[in-house]
Amino acid sequence: MKPPAFTYHRPATVQEAVQLLDAHAGEGAKVLAGGQSLVPLMSMRLAAPGHLVDINHVAGLDTVEVTSTGVRVGALARHSRVEHDAAAFAALPLLRQALGQVAHPTIRNRGTTVGSLVHGDPAAEMTAVLAVLDGEVELVGPHGSRSVGAADFFVGPMETEHADAEVAVAATFRRPPAGTGSAFVELARRHGDYAMCGVAALVTVDADLAVTGARVGLISVGAGPVVVDLGPAVSGSGGGVDTPRARELVDAAIDPEDDIHATATYRRHLAHVLTERAVAQAHEAARGTRRSAA
Repeated sequence: MKPPAFTYHRPATVQEAVQLLDAHAGEGAKVLAGGQSLVPLMSMRLAAPGHLVDINHVAGLDTVEVTSTGVRVGALARHSRVEHDAAAFAALPLLRQALGQVAHPTIRNRGTTVGSLVHGDPAAEMTAVLAVLDGEVELVGPHGSRSVGAADFFVGPMETEHADAEVAVAATFRRPPAGTGSAFVELARRHGDYAMCGVAALVTVDADLAVTGARVGLISVGAGPVVVDLGPAVSGSGGGVDTPRARELVDAAIDPEDDIHATATYRRHLAHVLTERAVAQAHEAARGTRRSAA
């Protein structure tokens, strides 16, 4: 199918893009960045924006910046750019661990990380990464700029705290505490499909290699990414994570639904199994990080 008719705009600055979005908000104006989510929806007639505001010619939005506190990803930075950025990987291995699961290389070569976050699909990997890392999204609109934390940004399925006339210019993923290891695991029916369940895990160990903190972000088991603090499951005596207690914490937080891909019961089972796997992998990575630093 072909998308319905629309008017195409190519602004040169963020402010020009904001002005266009504001002027045509009543006609369903949308930002076009990577287009890997929006264009298929338009082709299937599931979305029909009257105006497309293409920000690909706005300078300065394709950056990946690593700082002492995190990694800032610009709105036009493609998934593949972030995935293969050596400095970003060194600062936050979880970015590459998750991005390697996103669709296929062809999609990652065009799709943008920030665009995926704004789309707000509950099955999208990077939503869980932003949430578990307490990241934030930077928005610019008619009334200025603002930053929205992940906890407030994802408000429902395909719904984010992003006004019609705002442009998401960047997302910042925060560095976890020293001694933290990470992992991302998911299960899909076919490689490249949206996951039936996915888990991003962070585990922090102290100098004695005992676990001091653990948290996970899950996809496809709620209206958005579900973050679970596994602190109550950390075993002070054994220095690890109590698996039965972790399952209880995850079980209480998620709310999966039946669909054509999996039942709610199966998704709940996957959440338990994949959390255990991801936490184990993140724990091993944390121990390796501490040993390397010793």
